[in-house]
Amino acid sequence: MTTVSPGSFLTLHYRLAGPQGDVVNTFGGKPATLSLGTGELSPGVEACLIGLAEGAHSRVELPAGAAFGERNPDMVQWLAKKELDSLGDPNERYAVGEVVQLPTPDGQGQFAGVVRAVRADGALQLDFNHPLAGQPVTFEVHVIGVL
Repeated sequence: MTTVSPGSFLTLHYRLAGPQGDVVNTFGGKPATLSLGTGELSPGVEACLIGLAEGAHSRVELPAGAAFGERNPDMVQWLAKKELDSLGDPNERYAVGEVVQLPTPDGQGQFAGVVRAVRADGALQLDFNHPLAGQPVTFEVHVIGVL
């Protein structure tokens, strides 16, 4: 039977949940496909997959910070309104709790930040920490296929 090892290509259903509930859950929908070691999952979560056999179902409780590291206060930053306007629609309005997608500096991808505050001048305080950083995480997985 094939088991998960570093570099494996996987088809799986998985769920990541924190104290407030699910953040990702593919159960009941289309399974995910990914390659270990490419950054699609955090190293702490990937470590839970190593050694699992094809067809295995596992549930792991990871302590605070083990899945996505500790919260980093340097990843909470202000972005000026003029900077936001240059990145997207100048008429866009933002609210606390919304997720804002921003282009990477090379323009080839995107990253997300959660709006923590909006100033009267339109500047946003964005939190770029992973939503589960610094929290205990439940990781549940059903390994469908391993290549």
